[in-house]
Amino acid sequence: MRALLSVSNKAGLLDFARALQSQGVELVSTGGTAQAIANAGLPVRDVASVTGFPEMLDGRVKTLHPRIHAGILARRDAPEHLEQLALHDLDRFDLVVVNLYPFADAIARADAALEEIIENIDIGGPALIRAAGKNFRHVVIVTDPSDYDAVAAELTRAGDVSLATRYRLACKAFDHTARYDALIADFLANRTAFDAATAQVEMRPAEPFPPRLSLTLMRRQALRYGENPHQSAALYATAEQVGGLAAACQLQGKELSFNNLLDADAAWGLAREFRAAAACVIVKHTNPCGVGLAAVPLEAFQLARETDPTAAFGGIVAFNQTVDAGTATELAEIFLEVVIAPGFDDAARKVLQAKKNLRLLVIADDAGQDFALRAISGGILLQSPDDQLATPEEMRVVTRRAPSEDEWRDLLFAWTVCKHVKSNAIVYARQGQLVGVGAGQMSRVDAVKLGALKAHLPLAGAVIASDAFFPFRDGLDEAAKRGVRAVIQPGGSIRDEEVIAAANEHGMAMAFTGMRHFRH
Repeated sequence: MRALLSVSNKAGLLDFARALQSQGVELVSTGGTAQAIANAGLPVRDVASVTGFPEMLDGRVKTLHPRIHAGILARRDAPEHLEQLALHDLDRFDLVVVNLYPFADAIARADAALEEIIENIDIGGPALIRAAGKNFRHVVIVTDPSDYDAVAAELTRAGDVSLATRYRLACKAFDHTARYDALIADFLANRTAFDAATAQVEMRPAEPFPPRLSLTLMRRQALRYGENPHQSAALYATAEQVGGLAAACQLQGKELSFNNLLDADAAWGLAREFRAAAACVIVKHTNPCGVGLAAVPLEAFQLARETDPTAAFGGIVAFNQTVDAGTATELAEIFLEVVIAPGFDDAARKVLQAKKNLRLLVIADDAGQDFALRAISGGILLQSPDDQLATPEEMRVVTRRAPSEDEWRDLLFAWTVCKHVKSNAIVYARQGQLVGVGAGQMSRVDAVKLGALKAHLPLAGAVIASDAFFPFRDGLDEAAKRGVRAVIQPGGSIRDEEVIAAANEHGMAMAFTGMRHFRH
């Protein structure tokens, strides 16, 4: 057997080369790869000795030669191919080990110049990968160092690599080049522009909504079913995904379902908003039905559960801090589907192991989403994520009475929660605790009424948050009947003066944020 090795990522290279050499495989290599193999004391033949040409043009031309590609592309079951190899004294390649120039790393560096980025567009590598992938029945193509051990093991055990493995590796290889080409195409189309005045291609800021969008996703797991049992589903993530729910580690419990993941994402999205205190969020059907802020996770969970003990049953729970044994003990008292947190200490793990079906997810804090994507029939909608919240300095008090310090604290808490409730949304809150939720209503006054109806805790002295403006004063009037003392809302209605007058009549303090948070 003869192998061609040419890799930018040299992780695991030398161990793999040793394994190949121990099986009698002749090693042919290029540039830095050949040097690394030679420095390890392994026999290796430079590709230039095969082609009869030196590496040229600053390394741009190394393997683009018939003596390389004919040896890869020749079908072993086609006599005319073998005759042509013999006629031109060409040797076959049985194994090709290639990964590509680090283009993604180059464009990720803020100080990378355009010329440097362009030089990281690999030419010979994709050609080698595609040639070997096309001829997978006769040539093994390896593009991922994580496959080295499996290939070496098959060679050691059977003296060859099975057709099933060859096919799997070929599929992976074409995916590798497809993602690579998509990354280059997106960069050139969206991060560069031609300046007619200078006749130069120049870097420019990334366009948030480019004319063409390439999404490269990898399946992380197949799901039991979709939203309903008659629907099939799977979880996909970007190949580079290192944070967020898609990269969460499941410690125990049943397989995650489609709905589990949607609810867990909603719960974690709200929990991670809070930084100054321990936060617990309980979600049902992507809406928070319990939220609590406290000094420690246990107290936060107790507050969140008190919001709506009935809805908490079978809920999804998220914490923004590590779960300890005391919190775990209370979690174990009710039926829950998923608990998600940055960590679970050893004592908590021990307590929750008894709940064998309970899914525990550990999630790394992340920078959030780069974009939010929704599918519609025949296409997708793409938008920047709703990751902003107006600060108190940006808000405007519009009533005669300004909120007190305690009211401001409650209003900011309610406003944060309201952003994560389906529209039309009204949130009642008091002292770091969600008190009532009116979610997904067709009219805002009905959301006010529903939030009060759903409340299990006293409403007197609570504040309310509204995700969009009150179109009429009736919402304020209904809130006043429940003893609400302060309101936070975006403002912007043509009837703002009428609404402000209602707040003043009821002695309420009200702040306008100037920013709405619809969630459909």
